[in-house]
Amino acid sequence: MRPSLPVVIALAVANLFSAAAKAQNPTDPPQGQHAILTVLGKGSQIYTCQLTNNTPQWVFKEPEATLYNADNVAVGTHGAGPRWTANDGSSVKGELLTKAPSPKNDAIPWLLLKAASTEGTGTLTKVEFIRRSDTNGGAAPATGCDAQHLNEVSRIPYTATYTFYSAKP
Repeated sequence: MRPSLPVVIALAVANLFSAAAKAQNPTDPPQGQHAILTVLGKGSQIYTCQLTNNTPQWVFKEPEATLYNADNVAVGTHGAGPRWTANDGSSVKGELLTKAPSPKNDAIPWLLLKAASTEGTGTLTKVEFIRRSDTNGGAAPATGCDAQHLNEVSRIPYTATYTFYSAKP
């Protein structure tokens, strides 16, 4: 039995909107990229109270996180650079391409980064793109940075999913 023309049109329109919505996510990797590793980062986003344009503001300094696999086993770290280092000795440094606001108000943005350089011989040496998504927390404090608190450091807890992509399997 063939579906009626209105059903076919409705399905075609739904597929078109679904494909358009997916293509519009600025933190999706380019076509042809495949996830080779997905981990959960748990740690802190570190900010320093500094003068910016003569106004005290919290300025992002660096992330500091442990990376966990699906079995909740620590498999690496994430730090300044930004750099991700796996327990197998491989690492990748990322360069920001795009970002999008998190759906959560108090969470850091979602990001797409391109691998700027890699080191070692393990898993992360194949990485071409890194995506940060599903963020919780980590946003800069809204208060507490004023002339009396310059150079103070604030460590804001966060979690995020990091997915590493490569065109090569």
